[in-house]
Amino acid sequence: MALEIIDLHVAVQGKEVIKGVSLQFEQGKVHALMGPNGSGKSTLAHALMGDPRYTITSGKIILDGKDITFAKPEERAKAGLFLSFQYPSEIPGVAISSFLRLAVNNLHQKGLSVIEFHKLLKEKMAQLQVDPSFSRRSLNEGFSGGEKKRVEILQMLLLEPAYAFLDETDSGLDVDAIKIVAEGIQQARKNKSSMGVVVITHYHKFLQFLHPDKVTVLMSGKVIASGGYELAQKIEQEGFEVYS
Repeated sequence: MALEIIDLHVAVQGKEVIKGVSLQFEQGKVHALMGPNGSGKSTLAHALMGDPRYTITSGKIILDGKDITFAKPEERAKAGLFLSFQYPSEIPGVAISSFLRLAVNNLHQKGLSVIEFHKLLKEKMAQLQVDPSFSRRSLNEGFSGGEKKRVEILQMLLLEPAYAFLDETDSGLDVDAIKIVAEGIQQARKNKSSMGVVVITHYHKFLQFLHPDKVTVLMSGKVIASGGYELAQKIEQEGFEVYS
């Protein structure tokens, strides 16, 4: 089973950004999506999640054999897609624990009680080295960049999606925080071995901890190179200019 993108074209405010991309993301694999700023990486991720700001003008998105090209965002989430935001929003007055419990119960129709969920949340927070007191704080309010990214990965650990898109989760993090976040991703994969992870990044450093099975390079909205982990290592040494 896989998530397949077939000749996808995406426009933002009438301007075409994704220009005929075809890719396949497999279950149980880590796929790195690399490219310089403005290459279309984040646009592709948001279009896959059904963000209405990103208009699919042609092409198809096939999830495990089902066409979800024009499915609503909530339908895609229930089908197993997850996006970790590059810039998570602050939501004053909404406690992290309440937000996450609602998300888990709605998505998986589990009906976990407050006590049951608190036990699960405490376990996942420990894995990410997140202070337990964070669960009582408003979602992302006053958080550092690293704290926001850990909360995003915490959501992934709890929701256990089929395919997780991590949009520059490493941006703004120091080496120690990058390592902790990478360990959280690996833990999520250990918990659910069939999870497909798509890491969107500029840098090789994050990928050192994840060793992706496949690397794809986007530039100007098109796929211009693909390969294994050695491709990310080559970009680290030579930069993206070699593909210009």
